[in-house]
Amino acid sequence: MTLFLMYLKAFLVGGGICLVGQVIINLTHLTNGKILVLFLIVGAVLEGFGLYSPLIEFAGAGASVPISGFGCALVKGAVKSAKEEGFYGALKGGLAACATGVSIAIVSGYAVSVLFRPRTKKK
Repeated sequence: MTLFLMYLKAFLVGGGICLVGQVIINLTHLTNGKILVLFLIVGAVLEGFGLYSPLIEFAGAGASVPISGFGCALVKGAVKSAKEEGFYGALKGGLAACATGVSIAIVSGYAVSVLFRPRTKKK
């Protein structure tokens, strides 16, 4: 039963985040890139105030997988490294905390582009 509740919480929180994104798409003329940046900044700001980590503890992947979770990870890494190394730690800590995920995204994007022929849509 606890496994089911874990999945349910992840689905509801992740779905809620996606629902907010879809409402923003439907009600505004913001581009997808601007919405992604908005979500990243919201996740970073919420983590800066200590509000996003409890959400991740509650919902797990439902809160950590969306782009707002990436913003949270950036801030968490920067704060941790700043406490250990000072100003320069704050500059490099966020990227160090997210380096694995970014590297995987770059390598898998490259692999997909090699395996398939990407092309632009014809209008």
